[in-house]
Amino acid sequence: MIVYKLAETEKKFADIIWDMEPIPSMELVRICEEKLHWKKSTTYTVLKKLCVRGIFQNENAVVTARISRDEFYAEKSRQFVQDTFHGSLPQFLTAFIGRKKLSKEQVDEMKRLIESYQEED
Repeated sequence: MIVYKLAETEKKFADIIWDMEPIPSMELVRICEEKLHWKKSTTYTVLKKLCVRGIFQNENAVVTARISRDEFYAEKSRQFVQDTFHGSLPQFLTAFIGRKKLSKEQVDEMKRLIESYQEED
């Protein structure tokens, strides 16, 4: 099971991989040394942790994502709605919108989105 949480430094690391994949592991080490000021051992430790969690893989010294950034954040969002609003999307939207007014364009866009995902009768 994939754990859809990333610490701030893990997020920066994941973004590097998502932006540059497929990336040779030694190139990843070099970039992490430059951008994150990590040692080689730190890069490999964090990479291994995220591979075990099912987010990335390191095969033949090439690092790739097992799930895309969009898939990761979509599932993280679903988990948030489930955990915080007992899975109720309307409760989430009510809390998210709060007392703000939506423009006609925003309402129309939301209607189109909802209709595109509506179950068939």
